[in-house]
Amino acid sequence: MSTDTGIKEQFDTAALHGDPQRSLSTRELFDVFQPVFDRIAAGAVEREQQRILPFEQFKWLKERHFGALTVPRSRGGYGASLEQVAELLIALAAADSNVAHVYRSHLGFIASLSSEESDVWFPRIAAGETVGNAATERSGAALGTAATTLTQIQTADGDWELNGTKYYSTGSIFSDWIQVTAQIPGQEARSHALVKSSWDGIELVDDWDGFGQQLTGTGTTHFRGVKVPAANVRNRDGRATQETAVFQLVLLAVEAGIAKAAIDEGVHLVRSRTRGFNTGTGSVAREDPQVLQRVGELSAKAAAARAIVLQAARELDAAIGVLGGDPLLNNPQELTNACELPVAHAQVVVPDLVRDVTDGIFDLLGASAVGKSKSLDRFWRNARTVATHNPTIYKARIVGDYRVNCTPMFGLNAIGEVKQAGEKPQ
Repeated sequence: MSTDTGIKEQFDTAALHGDPQRSLSTRELFDVFQPVFDRIAAGAVEREQQRILPFEQFKWLKERHFGALTVPRSRGGYGASLEQVAELLIALAAADSNVAHVYRSHLGFIASLSSEESDVWFPRIAAGETVGNAATERSGAALGTAATTLTQIQTADGDWELNGTKYYSTGSIFSDWIQVTAQIPGQEARSHALVKSSWDGIELVDDWDGFGQQLTGTGTTHFRGVKVPAANVRNRDGRATQETAVFQLVLLAVEAGIAKAAIDEGVHLVRSRTRGFNTGTGSVAREDPQVLQRVGELSAKAAAARAIVLQAARELDAAIGVLGGDPLLNNPQELTNACELPVAHAQVVVPDLVRDVTDGIFDLLGASAVGKSKSLDRFWRNARTVATHNPTIYKARIVGDYRVNCTPMFGLNAIGEVKQAGEKPQ
């Protein structure tokens, strides 16, 4: 159980139940969450080394309703802007990038809600409930389709049955709900089923074997004859508008947080280092001009990554406005363009900056820096893993095509088997 319940209750009374018309400052948000971030950071290396999933740490954040950051204050949330969310996520990722990553699906789901849907989901999220994700498969399904199926069953309420297996179910093992991408037979567009993670027929498996972000609960989820109420089926038209941009903003914030943690740890080790090389300047590391120069270069790159992510968040705020309400841009394609462009710009440059930092910290130290007890490799491994979720090589082309040819922007919303020209569907 959390040991700082008194702080939580004091903040809830002063802020969440205060004047709903008053926006909370970033400082106020950090006042409530930074103590939790500090506690999360304290055990991050041990969890990384022993593969301990952060169930307890996620619980600490749920106690303070971290998942309700973007829910308007008038609806029981914190009413945070995406810029504020990005700042908090960077700080959380600096404490433990796995925990910050878990909120990607949850925040993306909130961004996808219509005003009618928000009437159902805002109260749940404001009460502390979270939403995970089960979209990607290894089923061999063609790109843009799903082998996981939703089939209507003969009940008075028109319920559905969900069957299939998903992989990369990031965050679902920690969450109350799972948003499952599925195919209704005979329909071209995919749909979403929203199911409680505790319902019968759902099995969550922690079998993620990636070399980074090992504690995100990313793994296989089986759905076997899961009964889904009709009200929990979302029929989507395939357009993502702001949803995919928010998904990507979370990942970018996680990367920026990793860079911050890496340079902070590097600086700490430089300060305490007493050994040196005869090929060096003869000064201890903290006074060596070459080491100091390298620290300055890496610090600048980490700061640049953070600044770029926050600028992208500000541009999303300018396009979307308050989540769950009507967007400031009414045309769906204009909204998509306005949201995707800043996050695509960020994604073209931020991963390289972060990789430079997570690799460059080893320039500051000696061979002892690669000792497993320090786990400094976790920064590079985690950053490299996060960057694979939405490949950078495609983003620059999409941006260029938009700038030169006015080709509409679009976000990542499907992964599957690519059919060759002339190949018949199976």
